[in-house]
Amino acid sequence: MSSEIEEIRSQTIKAAEELLQTARAASGQLMVVGCSTSEVMGARIGSSGSSDVAQAILSGLMTVCAKFDVSLAVQCCEHLNRALVVQRPVAETYRLEPVMVVPVPKAGGAFAAMAMSSFKCPVVVEHIQAHVGLDIGNTLIGMHLKAVAVPVRLQQKNIGQAFLTAALTRPKLIGGPRSVYK
Repeated sequence: MSSEIEEIRSQTIKAAEELLQTARAASGQLMVVGCSTSEVMGARIGSSGSSDVAQAILSGLMTVCAKFDVSLAVQCCEHLNRALVVQRPVAETYRLEPVMVVPVPKAGGAFAAMAMSSFKCPVVVEHIQAHVGLDIGNTLIGMHLKAVAVPVRLQQKNIGQAFLTAALTRPKLIGGPRSVYK
């Protein structure tokens, strides 16, 4: 593995660990990740995907998700309406309806295509409501987060050359002036 690719993997691990620690992620929760490998390499989103970059990022994420016992949902690109690749047990646990499509680098993106070929039992679903999320390269993951997303400012600001945005979620605050919240 080249030093540049290893650095991308290391940056991914650092960012994912910080997010999951900050969010106090619980076992079984969902983390959605959108990633433009083109942006990571300094190119315009969707212009020059890289399977090597996708593998490095996915490998780092899978390492961290296993450590925290969090499930990973990998967002496809806009050509597949930002559908998500998850493991079949995740779809079953969260009652997510699989759809028929296979992400490939030019329709789904290099990152989603890598997840599809790397996951043990992958399925594609249209929607989730994740507890935390990482957006690598402005891929717009917000539609897949629970209703109240809270931005997280990570120490790791970029992965490769792609801007990194992170979020955790919290329950809605309901009630009025007499309501009590922990």
